[in-house]
Amino acid sequence: MLLKGGYAIILNSNAVWRLAVRLFWFKHGQKMTQVLLIRHAVNDFVKTGKLAGWTPGVHLNEEGKAQAEALGARLASAPIRHLYSSPLERTMETAEAIRRYHPHLSIIQHEGIGEVRYGDWEGKSIASLQARKMWQVVQEYPSRAYFPNGETMRGVQTRAVEAIEALVAKHPRDLVVVVSHADLIKMVLAHYLGMHLDNFQRLVVSPASINSLQLGCGRPYVSAINDTAHVQQIERERKAAQTSAGGQ
Repeated sequence: MLLKGGYAIILNSNAVWRLAVRLFWFKHGQKMTQVLLIRHAVNDFVKTGKLAGWTPGVHLNEEGKAQAEALGARLASAPIRHLYSSPLERTMETAEAIRRYHPHLSIIQHEGIGEVRYGDWEGKSIASLQARKMWQVVQEYPSRAYFPNGETMRGVQTRAVEAIEALVAKHPRDLVVVVSHADLIKMVLAHYLGMHLDNFQRLVVSPASINSLQLGCGRPYVSAINDTAHVQQIERERKAAQTSAGGQ
């Protein structure tokens, strides 16, 4: 769902939820900024078994382009006022798929929502990194984890939350889209959910997913996590096409 201007754009809902959303927005939304945290779509670098980080030249693959297009189409009627992206190619390409449906917008690059700086780990084989003691710290106690010549996980969460807070202060009562990375989004969600950083990996943020925050002067609201209805629709259409082809 997308909340704006006293009404709701329901993306995947039933009538009861639709009414609940309208009541929520009438009570809270008119004084709040809505931030859509969107993870970039899929790419082929994951098949290399390496940690991408800020590695240049990581682009969306064909499946990722289809996911991004479906995402853009889904948000076509949303009253987006500002569009921000991590500077990396995979996020910028995802953001561009959204911008095509909102040609009046420009994509604003923002390093504050950029990927984790993995330092010496960047580009390394994940299999080799798993043998290091710090790998287990990253997985089990991320609040104590650091990357050699890179960032601490605590620092990454602080950086990302500060970036979101600055955007909210800059764009009061607007709908703001932020295209970023899985761990960044999960850390931001954990902060506003009141979860300790050590538990942030319990959250699931899939490629091209929509995650929604409402932020104002009162308590924050997390109104959507890992909404992938548009990606699921692609998969349903693909299966239907395969079934139809098989029956001929």
